[in-house]
Amino acid sequence: MEHLRRTEEPISVSADLEVRQPSDSRIAPSTSALPAISEYLDLFRSLLRGPIASELAPISADPLERANNLKASAYFLDASLVGVCRITPEVGAGIPPNHTHALVYLVEFGREPWPGDPGEPWIAGSNAIRTDMRAAEIAAVLAGYVRWMGFDAMGHVHGATSVCLEALSIRAGLARAELGQLVAPFLHRGFRIGAVTCDYELAEDLPLASNGSLEPDDPSLQLGKVGTRPAWWSSEQDKRPLHLGRYPMERIARVNEPTTLVMRDRIQRVPKRGDFFYRAAAGDLGAKAKEEMSRFPMKHPYALGMAPLIRGMVPLQGTRRPIATEAKAEELSDSQWNADSIKALGYYLGADFVGICEAEPWMYYSHDAVDGQPIEAYHKYAVCMLIDQGYETMEGASGDDWISASQSMRAYMRGAEIAGIMAAHCRTLGYPARSHTNADSDVIHNPVILMSGLGEVSRIGDTLINPFIGPRSKSVVLTTDLPMAVDKPIDFNLQSFCESCRKCARECPCNAITFGPKILFNGYEIWKADVEKCAKYRITQQKGSACGRCMKTCPWNREDTAMAQEMIWRSIDYPELAQAIALEDDLQGNGARNPVKKWWFDLEVVDGIALHPRAGTNARDLSLGREEKLAKLQKLAIFPPELQPAGGTTLDQVIPVDRDAGQALYAKARADLTAVRGNAEGDALPSSLESDEAHTDDGALPACPKAT
Repeated sequence: MEHLRRTEEPISVSADLEVRQPSDSRIAPSTSALPAISEYLDLFRSLLRGPIASELAPISADPLERANNLKASAYFLDASLVGVCRITPEVGAGIPPNHTHALVYLVEFGREPWPGDPGEPWIAGSNAIRTDMRAAEIAAVLAGYVRWMGFDAMGHVHGATSVCLEALSIRAGLARAELGQLVAPFLHRGFRIGAVTCDYELAEDLPLASNGSLEPDDPSLQLGKVGTRPAWWSSEQDKRPLHLGRYPMERIARVNEPTTLVMRDRIQRVPKRGDFFYRAAAGDLGAKAKEEMSRFPMKHPYALGMAPLIRGMVPLQGTRRPIATEAKAEELSDSQWNADSIKALGYYLGADFVGICEAEPWMYYSHDAVDGQPIEAYHKYAVCMLIDQGYETMEGASGDDWISASQSMRAYMRGAEIAGIMAAHCRTLGYPARSHTNADSDVIHNPVILMSGLGEVSRIGDTLINPFIGPRSKSVVLTTDLPMAVDKPIDFNLQSFCESCRKCARECPCNAITFGPKILFNGYEIWKADVEKCAKYRITQQKGSACGRCMKTCPWNREDTAMAQEMIWRSIDYPELAQAIALEDDLQGNGARNPVKKWWFDLEVVDGIALHPRAGTNARDLSLGREEKLAKLQKLAIFPPELQPAGGTTLDQVIPVDRDAGQALYAKARADLTAVRGNAEGDALPSSLESDEAHTDDGALPACPKAT
């Protein structure tokens, strides 16, 4: 945008400007997901205003620094173009009189299926509403963020605004009027507008020149050589059918069983109450963890801006109760078409990866955490989606500083939105469906990620790794009875890579990731992290909000560049180079903070007020040469079902963690895995120890904690 021609001449635009935002070229058919999308749009519109913190945050008074921070906050939420303008009465007569500035942004239309392709009957004619919904999400979050810093702010989107959005987009240098239609640089599919008006002083942008090109002809920009997205990026995406997604998962080898040993006959279903975040909330981890549990992911005003949306979507997730099937069986009897259609809808709404598997009973929690009631498996299929937490932001962070929880919350929020809409649409088709989010899930996510072919078990333990974005994701699941073809697990040689690499263990700030071999845990083979150590650190650490250092420092956390893509395939095709690749990752400084990428303010909210962080900020880079020392000091514990609260236990009952017993069981679990593998040499091979040709459907899979 900085390379486009601007004008310093006053632009005369007013609220009665006769110019239109781009809209759909087709009318939505009766099978469209439009009603489900509209329900979420209405929710987000209701959250555009809210209370203001009673004191101002200690942030820079520089309008440019403020504008850059707020623009980056919008881009992190996937706004396409962002600008700032001053508000005058002719474009905003209905807003509070103290509002002087507007952050304005455009959100590009989603990519649609080709004519006749899977998903077209569900998606056609819904792009304007879909994009308004995303614009409303962004507006609600950003307005909330500004209010948590003590300034007045309100969001605006089409159908819920007292300003002329079209006029603001012209003033902010994002678009210009041509023949009664708004046009914008770079956004060829169309776009919709959102804005946040506020009394927060921001540096203003100049309008676009009326005679300037909307796309610079500088070859270096077109090739993406200065950090910009190359000109051919969108056209490359348009060459792929929507249901295949952006990443070439079809090039990754598929196997009948996962690459780690899984034994269904040994798996015990576990209650939600055994999840260590629930255990912290109940007091099992001590008073400090219980006190901090209510605020640890929401200690930053940016994350707090997302909280109302995350809470508001829970009632829309659906229920466990069946519904009468009204759809005609012959209309939705093609399981492959249905699977491809559901994937297309997921990608259209913003998922980065979509996979499908059977929702087998052991994937469900056994009991609810609030009332302790049993949970019976209730749907046949599970659709799993991964949401990328964002390489750019993660590169600028330590992994456990003040932006960490906001990275998680953004992905959780977006996942809840996408899966909720998809589940609601399945219900309109006559099939029961429910979304399972970080806020409320009846299924354990990791088994679904594994079986739907979106990742493999990694040394990190309870975080699976995807070949294209590594561990840098959050998951969301929807279960349904809509008949769908399922995907197979994947094999990209991650097991041999993680055997050779211990970088995540070295960089873990609480020494919770094992340097040793895999163990047998509740029927599956895994590098099992010490979840008590991990949870306690994430919840109680005072120099940041939460933690994702294992994701930050993993060699599979790679930038989306041609060089990084080459390294992905080298890592997959030549597993014998794993140790050398991990060493080169260190030598390149990957995993250290890149100060150019830091865009957020370091703030801590205490008793409703944003302050300078009281204990400071974690400022970690790489910790080379510590492996041997940390490995010698490491004392890990595991907490299998027998050490978890029994089914039926509720949150008002305290069940202290038995760490001594957990440490004793860790050593035994190593011996158990050795024994199982030793027995397999002379007996029938269990589950995924079999050759690919001998794989059957009686393997097993992990009942691991929910992805968090």
